[in-house]
Amino acid sequence: MRRIIWNILKLSPAIVAATFFSANGAIAGEVNEQITPVAELSEETTPMAQVTSVSQFSDVQPTDWAFQALQSLVERYGCIAGYPNGTYRGNRALTRYEFAAGLNACLDRVNELIATATADIVSKEDLATLQRLQEEFSAELATLRGRVDALEARTAEIEANQFSTTTKLKGEVIFAASSPFGDTRADTDNNPNNNPDLDSNVTFSNRVRLDLDSSFTGKDKLRVRLEARNIAQFDNGSTSTSSPRPNLTGTRMTRLGFDGDNGNDFGIGEMWYEFPLGDALKVRVDAVSGEYNDNINTFNPAFESSGGGAISRYGRFSPIYRQGDGAGVTLTFAPKSPISASVGYLADNNNNPNAGFGAFNGSYAAIGQIAFQPSKAFGVGFTYARTYQNNEGVNLFDSTGSALANRPFGNIATTANHYGVQALVSPSSKFALSGWAGFSEATAKTGLNQGNLVVNQGDDAEMFYWAAALALRDIGPKGSTLGVIFGQPPRVTNSDLTEDTDTSYHLEGLYKLPINDNIAITPGILVIFNPEHNNNNSTIYVGTLRTTFKF
Repeated sequence: MRRIIWNILKLSPAIVAATFFSANGAIAGEVNEQITPVAELSEETTPMAQVTSVSQFSDVQPTDWAFQALQSLVERYGCIAGYPNGTYRGNRALTRYEFAAGLNACLDRVNELIATATADIVSKEDLATLQRLQEEFSAELATLRGRVDALEARTAEIEANQFSTTTKLKGEVIFAASSPFGDTRADTDNNPNNNPDLDSNVTFSNRVRLDLDSSFTGKDKLRVRLEARNIAQFDNGSTSTSSPRPNLTGTRMTRLGFDGDNGNDFGIGEMWYEFPLGDALKVRVDAVSGEYNDNINTFNPAFESSGGGAISRYGRFSPIYRQGDGAGVTLTFAPKSPISASVGYLADNNNNPNAGFGAFNGSYAAIGQIAFQPSKAFGVGFTYARTYQNNEGVNLFDSTGSALANRPFGNIATTANHYGVQALVSPSSKFALSGWAGFSEATAKTGLNQGNLVVNQGDDAEMFYWAAALALRDIGPKGSTLGVIFGQPPRVTNSDLTEDTDTSYHLEGLYKLPINDNIAITPGILVIFNPEHNNNNSTIYVGTLRTTFKF
């Protein structure tokens, strides 16, 4: 085919025009199946004025294989134009609109030459050659015409049956083989001899997420997530009659970062809408299962993802970003400077109209963060959160840390002030060191006298936690990550009731191995020393092999 076009290009513009016309735009349709409407053509694609010398094209060199053909068309016939920036772009695909414009220019020039009787330029021999070529290659031209007709039919079918012009489907699927192991389960008493044995059964489970992302202005995004999963929570179990859960390890410190079980029934995992206001303000409205770690910079990019980051719940990011889970709004002001600011409000029981619930009278979490990030190599954030949780389910650190840290006064209404600092140092794209530290003050809002538990309204408790994480990228295949995370989960350090007597330590190692752009395998090991901040508890391990598919 290229040989045919080359022979044609050596002839007059009339031959070029007539031959392309006979092909009915086949070549244009072959190299560019998608037709760009005239209204969408940018200024960059607007042809420049007629050139008078091929040297006016900055991207055409005398060594180019088509140089002589272009030189002949420009200097002999004058029907070649370029782009406003002085380029010809001979290697890019030709749209049908560009073909029509070029064809019309050549035909106008041919008519002008014929009208002025320039017989020495456009000869009868040229026209006879054109007729012979049309007859000789009639089969090829008919084939091209048929291919274009088939492509147009396929395009029409796709346009008629496409899912949406504004919505894209993205997905993530996790297959996980996991098992906790060790001597005994953890508990909170001081007797090391009565702990039950830890069952070391291997589980194979999954999580599926389907994200429907829509945009209506090109700068906004509406996401609806469908989620199904059956990944066990390796924790201290649940006595809920609606969703009972066995006591597997005796502590929530062993939870995975991607766990959760809804019986593999698809439901709405999250739903939010994000849009800009001006050049510096971004607004995000969460309608279902909003979380601050999705809305605000956590300064732990290597490990924050549940599908591709840390294997543990605590290792993903600071617990201060786990405050709140529901509906609300988050505002991020990020001008073109190293300093940015975020504020947010989430309500857990926003859809409940009963007294003590709703968007403003029930459990809530308000957050504010000032971030300083002059470059990708360094960043630091200072964060404050104010929370209120009613007695429907107090969980101050969203199942990270000890049971006492999450419920220092039992299951009664509690307010808390949370303070956190997070930092990231990444001197190169292959090395990153991140970490966080947090301090919380909780206050009991009501009293309780139940057996050995006596709580007075106004009782206080203080909690502290910290962690450091190291990420080494491209250790092996490009895109791989070797990670180590070490820290202390939330611990009650001072209380009017009961304190955690000892200190637990969280150690995690993982290696994310990309198979290709869509598949990654991550083996990892989680070690909890002195679970539940109790030296009487034996060390517990959790081994995991996570395979993540993205599409």
